[in-house]
Amino acid sequence: MCGRYTLTASVNELEERFHAKASFSSSEYAKSYNVAPSQMVAAVISAHGQYRLGFLKWGLIPSWAKDPKIGHKMINARSETVFQKPGFREAVKRRRCLIPADSFFEWNRKDGTREPMRIRLKNRGIFAMAGLWEKWMDQEGNPVFTCTILTTKANRMMAKIHDRMPVILRREDEEKWLDTSVTEAGRLLPLLSQYDADLMEMYAVSERVNSPKNNFPELLLPKD
Repeated sequence: MCGRYTLTASVNELEERFHAKASFSSSEYAKSYNVAPSQMVAAVISAHGQYRLGFLKWGLIPSWAKDPKIGHKMINARSETVFQKPGFREAVKRRRCLIPADSFFEWNRKDGTREPMRIRLKNRGIFAMAGLWEKWMDQEGNPVFTCTILTTKANRMMAKIHDRMPVILRREDEEKWLDTSVTEAGRLLPLLSQYDADLMEMYAVSERVNSPKNNFPELLLPKD
């Protein structure tokens, strides 16, 4: 699964990387060293032929849901079954997005302990996790825009600590993932493969990352 990640790029860097126009000002955006579910997260969608960078709440609420608490259980979607699951099968056809990040966390469980690990690209660059988004209406008729992150089977490196990992899209596949004219599983599922383990690295970090209340640069330092 993917339950925590980082995004330390500036708005300008995100706009340049994804050729997107931000729908928020720089003052409304803050770098995050410990992004957690239920928070508002930066995402890129395709709207009216342009890429737009905006905020979505992490934890997808299907449009038909009666209780928004379902979002707490839908922070991730398994890529292998995303076209079959009722909560995701419409979104994967029409409402796909990119979730920018520069690393994510996973916990290495061994000898009864949980050691947090930071995973990033060797080039230290911004990458895009494959996401879905939805529009849900609350009881007052206000729209709530939410998202989920797709996961896939762990690659060779990640398999050392977990059996799943987020879908990190290859840069050449990001445009196709956002192309709303593409709806067929046969064209989309091949994009959701494991990212090349040779292009990734990981290292242990402080247990302070366990609490989403902690959000500061020192969380990213290698553990002593």
